[in-house]
Amino acid sequence: MDQPINVELPFAEACQRNREPILEVLLPRLPERGIALEIGSGTGQHVVFFAPRFPRLSWQPSDRREHLPGLNARIRAEGAPNVLPAIELEVGGAWPDRRFAAVYSANTAHIMDWLMVCEMFAGIGPRLERGGAFFLYGPFNDGGKATAESNAEFDQQLRARDPAMGLRDVEALDALARQHGLALQERAAMPANNEVLVFRPGDRG
Repeated sequence: MDQPINVELPFAEACQRNREPILEVLLPRLPERGIALEIGSGTGQHVVFFAPRFPRLSWQPSDRREHLPGLNARIRAEGAPNVLPAIELEVGGAWPDRRFAAVYSANTAHIMDWLMVCEMFAGIGPRLERGGAFFLYGPFNDGGKATAESNAEFDQQLRARDPAMGLRDVEALDALARQHGLALQERAAMPANNEVLVFRPGDRG
């Protein structure tokens, strides 16, 4: 049974809606042990929901500095013992000096500008353990085109807000990933015309 929502904590309705379908993708694919880094943890709703389902996997939430107070408040209130305190992470700045068994990020690639997306993959590539995976959730374009009218409308809204934002093309993300020793291995369809893209390490040169 879902826990009652604490209105004093940051809350996003979309996180509440999509957490179950995303969990179904993660369950058979996440490693059993190690540390899973979440990039752009936001309200913390995903990490506190996922962590109890993977009790032998430690979760490292992260976000930009301005989001850390609310994020850590949720972790203190609802986090399982395997959720670590959130850390500041700017994808274009300093990254943790360690390797990760998995990396997860939701609804970030279309908010970041393309340079930041490139920096995210550049940061993940050398830090993802062989046998691990990077899970990227959100709406994406396919072959340069929106996969649904609602995605096309969302893309227009984003670009009107900031021309640097917008839905990313799956092929472009795969090409970017390959520059950093990763490759797109799976595409899992999600409700509301979203997907989870699963990148895994390949040849590192």
